Amino acid sequence: MTAPPIMPVLPDEQLSLQAAQAQVLRGDMAGAAATLEAAIAVHPGSGELALALAGIAIQQGDRLDAELRLRGILQRAPGHLPAAFVLARLLRDQGRMVAAGEVLVGACTAGAASVEQRITAVELLDDCGRQAEALQLCVDAFANGLDDPRLHAHAGALASQLGRFDEARHHQQAALAGSPLALEWHVPLGLAGLQRYRDRQHPDIALFEQQLARHDLSPHARSGLLFALGKAYDDLGEHARAVAAWAETNRIARERQPWNRKPWRRSVEMRLARPAPPVQPHGDRSWTPIFIVGMPRSGSTLLAEQLARHPAVRHRGELPWLPTLAARLDAMASDRERAAQMPAAAAAYAAQLVQDDAPARWYIDKQPHNYMHVDLILALFPQARVIHCRRNARDTALSLWMQSFHPGTQDFACDFADIAAVIHGTRRLMAHWQRRYPAAVREVRYEDLVGDPDSCVDALADWLGLPDAAKPAAPGQERAINTASLWQARQPVHTRSVQRWRAYAALLPELARIPAD
Repeated sequence: MTAPPIMPVLPDEQLSLQAAQAQVLRGDMAGAAATLEAAIAVHPGSGELALALAGIAIQQGDRLDAELRLRGILQRAPGHLPAAFVLARLLRDQGRMVAAGEVLVGACTAGAASVEQRITAVELLDDCGRQAEALQLCVDAFANGLDDPRLHAHAGALASQLGRFDEARHHQQAALAGSPLALEWHVPLGLAGLQRYRDRQHPDIALFEQQLARHDLSPHARSGLLFALGKAYDDLGEHARAVAAWAETNRIARERQPWNRKPWRRSVEMRLARPAPPVQPHGDRSWTPIFIVGMPRSGSTLLAEQLARHPAVRHRGELPWLPTLAARLDAMASDRERAAQMPAAAAAYAAQLVQDDAPARWYIDKQPHNYMHVDLILALFPQARVIHCRRNARDTALSLWMQSFHPGTQDFACDFADIAAVIHGTRRLMAHWQRRYPAAVREVRYEDLVGDPDSCVDALADWLGLPDAAKPAAPGQERAINTASLWQARQPVHTRSVQRWRAYAALLPELARIPAD
């Protein structure tokens, strides 16, 4: 069945839209809504007028009215992608990720989506944690003749997150063959993360070295290639070459994203001196949030994946919402204002954690930097549990320095002295939280986790109060992992990375200057 076409905007509709826009710019939201309502009375089937009116409802905080209007548009024109995008974002912001996915997939299936619209839908689905549906949209696009290298790059990243590494390699190679911009998208780095290289003659290594020899590379593209080569050399035990590659790429990163230790130290001191906020007296305590925190590259992904094998646990990945809410609360003028907003903050975060899929009793948020907000966590959710992943400081530093991160996330990781400062501050904070909240905060050593994972996870399960349950033989391969450990976390647990820094001690004397545990 062919979807009804989206009707073009008529001249008088356009005039009404322009008039309403002018009213919005003047701050007359009620007048703009009235203008649009009058126009809709004349053109009841106009999707563009209804879309504009839904936008005003969103600005006024009337999410229900906006949703009803957007769903009305999609009922009349199932392939109306602009309405689908607005509705999906509205649902995402309410934690209704399943519903958002259904809207996006339905609209893309019903309409003739362009490559750009497909990419927007794929990115939105990925943002909603619906990686399997996002990948299927890419695959459907290829089947319909939209063989675009940008879609292949997205498909490669999505397949990697889902553990479909052969499929990921196919798409990443297609992206590289299809566009010189694939180097800017760091596709070689994605390729390098799909395996452990064991053969110096692997074609990836020759490809990376050949591309690195080009004279027209941007710093961003060069950085990605150097991280990819460093990883390959490390796999092969060519430590001197690995260090040379990582040293250059970290130099590039420092120049592009300088990091200042002073604000970091001030933020730590401020939190150490701040009194505990008042605990919220009410709220839904029928479920328990689990926050896995600590330095990145300290085993948080591995631990979260092990705990998420329990059927009563849902793993939400690294949610950005708690730091956002903390910043909003910190910006408020008075303690009274903050206290008044705490219930709303708890509800907003709970919606993002619980979401609208099958209900559970325990929910994991493994955003590592939530160690900055443990006091807020336990004020919002007194039933919460915080697990601090701690790893040998020198191993942590090396692992951070050799890893590529998105700009603005771990900018301190380019310099060993900066890394040492963050490790020191993190440990001071976690010691403080453990003294303040001894029943709610527990430390897990990476070395214990990889040395005896069953005993470590069983002890945590007892502490968390998880009921006894038969564990599957291996983690589910279709659960997306979107951290730097997406390949390692799906491999058998091993101890090869314990005391790994010693292999680089002679090449990187900075490691020995980091205080040992």
